Amino acid sequence: MQTQTLDAFQVIADPSRRQILHLLSKDSLSINSLAENFEMSRPAVSKHIKIMYNAGFISITDIGRERYCTLKQDGFNELQGFIDYFDKFWESKLKKLETILNKKHKKL
Repeated sequence: MQTQTLDAFQVIADPSRRQILHLLSKDSLSINSLAENFEMSRPAVSKHIKIMYNAGFISITDIGRERYCTLKQDGFNELQGFIDYFDKFWESKLKKLETILNKKHKKL
């Protein structure tokens, strides 16, 4: 079975995946440890993990019989790029508004 690769926004659209990301922001955790935080089956948690892994949000390391998940920056870069674009957009709009308001204020 092949898991489709979702874009960064599809990955974080799911509340369970967002919760997993928050848990991993505190520490690397095994898939079993992550599953303990949810009222869903371990295979369901594993499916979420696979989606986040394929999208570059996490890395997985095998340590003994456990698989540990760690946050990875790659998936977040797409989100940051999107946010940066609109930060610049709004900054430009606000600069133009500031210029217009300053010109009007000087005329008064």
